[in-house]
Formats: sequence, C-alpha cells, structure tokens
Amino acid sequence: MSPAEAYQPDRSLKGKMRRRLVRLAHRRPLTAGPQSPMVTFSFDDAPLSAAEAGAALLEAHDARGTFYVSAGLAGSDGPMGRYAQAEDYRRLAAAGHEIACHTFSHLDCGRASGAQARADAERNLAALDEWRTGPATSFAYPYGDVAAGPKRALSPRYATLRALHHGVITAGTDLNQAPAVGIEGAEGEAIASRWLDQALARKAWLILYTHDVREAPSPWGCTPEALARLIDRARRGGAEIVTAAQGAQRLGVGAPSPAQKA
Repeated sequence: MSPAEAYQPDRSLKGKMRRRLVRLAHRRPLTAGPQSPMVTFSFDDAPLSAAEAGAALLEAHDARGTFYVSAGLAGSDGPMGRYAQAEDYRRLAAAGHEIACHTFSHLDCGRASGAQARADAERNLAALDEWRTGPATSFAYPYGDVAAGPKRALSPRYATLRALHHGVITAGTDLNQAPAVGIEGAEGEAIASRWLDQALARKAWLILYTHDVREAPSPWGCTPEALARLIDRARRGGAEIVTAAQGAQRLGVGAPSPAQKA
C-alpha cells in the first residue's frame, strides 16, 4: 500500500490543535512580496505521468515545473500509477525542471520527531545527489502536515517549505509553511482558477500542485487538458511561470549556505 493510500489524518482534538498552533511556531515571514504575479506548477511524489505529460505541457509553453520527489517511491506502483525513477529525474533536471525534496519514505512530518524528519530528508537528499539531479533547495511536507519539531529541524535547510493550506505568497507569508492550492478532484481546476485570479489581482506568488497527470487521474491528480488550460490562463494573465527555487530567488530568498544547514 502506498503512503498516499494508507494515510489517515489525525482527527483528534490534539491533532487539530497541533495543526493550528504549528502555524504560529518557527515562522520565517517573507520580507517583501512579488512586484508582479508568479505561478509555480508542482507535482508531489512525481508519478511517471507527471514526469512525462506534465513536464511536456510546461515545456510546450517554454516553462518548467517543480517535482517534489520521495526517492523511496521511485519505480514502484501506487494509486497514482507508477512513480518515476532516477533516469526520469535526470531527464527532467537536464531539461531545466526543479527536483525538490519530499523526504525519502514520504514521512508524515505531523507525527514524526524533528530528528526523524531531518534524517529522512537527508537520506532523500543523498539519493538525489547520487542521481545527479542538482541541488534540492525546496521542500514539501508529505500530506501537507507538520509538527513543531520537524518544522524547526527542516527550516534551516531549505529556501521554502511548502504545505497544503490554501493561499498565495505575499509579504509576511511564512516560508517555513508556505501555502499551496491543489489541482485535484472534480473541482480542482475551478478552485485553482479562482486562486489564480487572486494571484494575478494581488501580484502574488501562487504555488499549484497536483500528482498524476492523465486522462483518468486519481483523486489526487488532474487531466492533461485541465493542466494545459491553467498554464495557458497563467500565461495570458501575465504571470511569470517559475519553479519554486526560481520564485524564492526572485524574492531574494536564497538557499542556506552549507554552514547554516541543519
């Protein structure tokens, strides 16, 4: 059973309180927001369909995306289809896409300790380094969940750490728990379109995410047609399509130096 299929969120009162309080802890507010709108198209877990169809759609618009990779899933099968593997990630990196960190085992950072999260992320980085996919300076919490310990432990290592609560990135946004909007499910494209309109109007940075990209997607994915329409809508609206690393660089948020890394 894949991590995504097996996951059950902690619906206890303690879990709900943790999710609320962690938004207030270990914050790293963005100093100054974008001067013009930006959009990032990202793919969690990097199913093969995203590495192929998703990447091709972006490249057709002279754009690139961010693929949040859990190396422990590489080449296996899951509810989103087969996951991509090392040669796919090397191809994506060579084409200019960003290969980013999603922990090695798709670890639930909402239930892990800080030490566990750091060790699993470092194991993932070692695999990506072995695969020669370039430096990983962006991170996404698997399942979008995080506790205070992992948030504190991982924050010194990455320029941005992305969660799943809806929103756009402007001045004051917490880069250690950045918002994102999913292109998934029956209403995914419509919801993403509404947030895209907000990003264009507010000159903000919007990070969109999905998983598989295929004609009959999983509940966590989208169709190629939906993705293509959103890419075109972003372009026509005047947004710059950037990877997560490029977006951070545009805002003066660089990756930490080696001496700063946890």
